[in-house]
Amino acid sequence: MTETGGPSGPEGTETPKPQAGEQPQADTPTPPQGQAAQQWQSPSGATPPPLPSYQPPPQQQYPNWKVGLGRPGVIPLRPLNLTDILDGAITAMRKYWRMVFGAAAITAVLTAAINLVGLLLVDTTADLEQVRDLGPAATDQELMNQMVGILGGTLATSFITLVATLLGTTVLTGFLTVLMGKAVLGKPVTFKEAAKEAAPRLLPLLGLTVLYTLAILVGAIFCLLPAIIPYTFWALTSPAFILERGTVMEAFRRSVKLVSGMFWRVFGILLLAYVISSFLASIITIPFSFSAFLSIFGNLDQIYVPSTGDLILQSVGTVIAQTIVGPFTALVTVILYIDQRMRREGMDIELARAAGIQTPPPPQAW
Repeated sequence: MTETGGPSGPEGTETPKPQAGEQPQADTPTPPQGQAAQQWQSPSGATPPPLPSYQPPPQQQYPNWKVGLGRPGVIPLRPLNLTDILDGAITAMRKYWRMVFGAAAITAVLTAAINLVGLLLVDTTADLEQVRDLGPAATDQELMNQMVGILGGTLATSFITLVATLLGTTVLTGFLTVLMGKAVLGKPVTFKEAAKEAAPRLLPLLGLTVLYTLAILVGAIFCLLPAIIPYTFWALTSPAFILERGTVMEAFRRSVKLVSGMFWRVFGILLLAYVISSFLASIITIPFSFSAFLSIFGNLDQIYVPSTGDLILQSVGTVIAQTIVGPFTALVTVILYIDQRMRREGMDIELARAAGIQTPPPPQAW
């Protein structure tokens, strides 16, 4: 036993007490201080492993909301606003200008040629000259007879113009729809490839365009409002028919489904695109209709009778205007179709995968 009452050391020896001025001995060695500390090792002789360096957790990259899932082509892959739609059409016209304006020029020349031939075959110049030669002494019956002849010729030329316009619109719409389908993904496409892909669908597309036009005309005969209904609900029929490769009736149903619930938005965008196109086309064609424009400020009693040279000059102006402005409305319609599908059916994810963009994983359910 020790003096303090604790247990004695081994074999009965007492634990020695430190003398004055001596340092107490510890059970474990104390690492030296200063320069010797750098060579100190643990009693076992093993070098302690280095501490692992801190690595911050990787941050998940999410797409920018301004571009959605990315912008591989002419539009961002997200629901579009009005600026995006108009900018997408203009960007496509700039990026693929050879193909866009080349196809527009071909269809514009075709349309103008058919229209000019119709105007020359159905000549209303003689009737206009007879009305001009009647003078103020003409009776009401004589004026009525001449006006009926002019009206018949005008209806005939209008029908020819309508047929030519439908043909040109069908060809241009089919070609530009295929082109825009590639442009959204940023994929390269040649004129031959786009024409080859659109060619098998042009004939049924013509029938679709005729039905769409007749529905608008019938609605316009009764009232303006019924004409707006088929014009808007069936506005996306052509791109749905070309890109989804269904039947004509399926394309009409798809257009109604995509437009439903957003009728006035679709109508407003289409109307704005039409107003822009018409305004620019009128500015371009005014110099080529200079004679008709001057007749407004001439003698009001004289009826303007266009010559063959005037008709040819007006046709040239129409070709130039349709080449520059014509593709705009068609491209806006295709982009509007894609926008409606991105809003309703998540087409932006499908397009991102088709373009090779890695989409973010779906949110986990708690």
